[in-house]
Amino acid sequence: MEIKLAESIRTFRKERGLTQEQLAEVLGVTVGAVYKWEAGVSQS
Repeated sequence: MEIKLAESIRTFRKERGLTQEQLAEVLGVTVGAVYKWEAGVSQS
């Protein structure tokens, strides 16, 4: 079974109890980037 990147990011974030905003801050990216990753719109 192949797990998509978007699902992996969302699962990682939720398992750690982080919001998209908190994950973005930790990674040094914008909230929009995290949203796009989780939506499968962007992978970069």
